[in-house]
Amino acid sequence: MKRSRQPRRLRQTPDSELLIRLATRLSLSSNRIEDAFWESRLTAVVDRLLADRDEDALIAILDQFYNSDARAYDELADIVEFCAETRRSDAGIDTVMIAAPVLAWSRYHIPSGSIPSAQMEALRIHLHAHVLAADAKLGLIDVLFSPDQLPQNYVDTTQLADKLTKAAIHDRDLKFDPAQLPETIHFLSDTRYLIGAVSAPRGSPLFRWQENDGDPAEAFRQWASQGGDALRPSLPACALEFQPVAAYHAAVRDADHASRPWSLRSAVAFLQTTLNTPANELRAVAAPFYDQQLEEYRIGFTPRSSNDVLHGVVWPLLENEDNNSDIPAQIEAVLREAGLSNVIMLDHRFPLEFCDDCGAPLYPNPEGEPVHAEMPEEQTEAAPRHLH
Repeated sequence: MKRSRQPRRLRQTPDSELLIRLATRLSLSSNRIEDAFWESRLTAVVDRLLADRDEDALIAILDQFYNSDARAYDELADIVEFCAETRRSDAGIDTVMIAAPVLAWSRYHIPSGSIPSAQMEALRIHLHAHVLAADAKLGLIDVLFSPDQLPQNYVDTTQLADKLTKAAIHDRDLKFDPAQLPETIHFLSDTRYLIGAVSAPRGSPLFRWQENDGDPAEAFRQWASQGGDALRPSLPACALEFQPVAAYHAAVRDADHASRPWSLRSAVAFLQTTLNTPANELRAVAAPFYDQQLEEYRIGFTPRSSNDVLHGVVWPLLENEDNNSDIPAQIEAVLREAGLSNVIMLDHRFPLEFCDDCGAPLYPNPEGEPVHAEMPEEQTEAAPRHLH
C-alpha cells in the first residue's frame, strides 16, 4: 500500500541500484512512449523480486524515495501494486485481483469467515450483472475477510493473485479455510472485504463501465443495492455502507479513507443508541498525537455536561498526510454533520500513549488530558471491548 513507512537502512545491491535508476528515469519521462519503455523494464525487475520473495529490496527503495523523491516513489509504488495484483498471460488473458469492501458497525461482533455457497452464487450473479464486462470471467474467494486477514505484504498479495488468476480463468470460486487465517480483532466499526479476480482477453473490457453503455456510478448503485442484499445475511445486526468494487490495492486504500469518517459516524450512532441520548447532548474532543512525528488524531466523546470520556475513535494518517493536511477540518465537519454542536479541536501535541494495563489508546478530554475511555458501568456489557 502507498502509505507512510518506517525508514530502514538501504543496503546497496545491483537490484537496488537498478530499481533506483529505472524509477527515477520513469519519474522524469516526458511522454507516453518513454513511459512505456521504462515501465516495461521496471515491471520486469519488480516481477522478478516478487517471485523471489525479495520484498525487502522493494520496501527499502520505497522508503528512500518516500523521503527524497515523491514522484519516483509514486511511480515505483504504482508498478509494485500493478505487479502484485495483475497477471498478463502468454495466451493473451489479462487478470486483475479485485476487492469489494463494505463498512460495518454493530454493538455485537461484526462477522467474518466463510460465505455459504448459496450466497456465493448470488454474489457472482450480481457482480457479473452490475460490475463486470459481458465477456469477463470471475474467481471469488468464499470468505469475508477482515483487515487482519488481508495479505500483509506485496509477496503475500502476489501469491494470492496467482491462485485467484487460475480460479478466474476457469470462472470458478477459490475455497479457503478460515481457520488458517489470523484471528479477527473485534471493533465497534470495521471493514469487511469480498476478494476475487476478473479475467478477460487482452484488449477486451474487464468492467461494466468500460463498455460503451457502461457508467461507473450506475454500476456502483446497482452493486450496492442488489449485491448488498446478497451480502447482508453474512453481516446480521450490522449497519452497512458499501464501497465501489475496484482493483485490490485501490479498493483497500479507498476503504481505509472511507472508514475514518464512518468510524466517527458509527461512534455517534452507538452512543446515541446505548445511552439513549440525542447527538446534541454529546461532546467531542479531537487532538493530534505524536511519536517522532504526527501519527494520528484521537477523538474522545463525553456527555455535554461532563468531562468523562465514554468512548474514543482513532483517525490514523494515511499516505502522504502530515501536519499540513486539513484533517482537523475534516474531523470537525463529520462530527457536526453527525449532529454534534459541541466540538473542541485541540492543537497542542499529545504523546502517543496507551493504557499500561489493557493497551487501549488514551483519548483527550475537554481539559486537555489523555485519559482512558470508560462507558458507564450499567452500559459496559453493551460496549465492544475494542473501539476503532
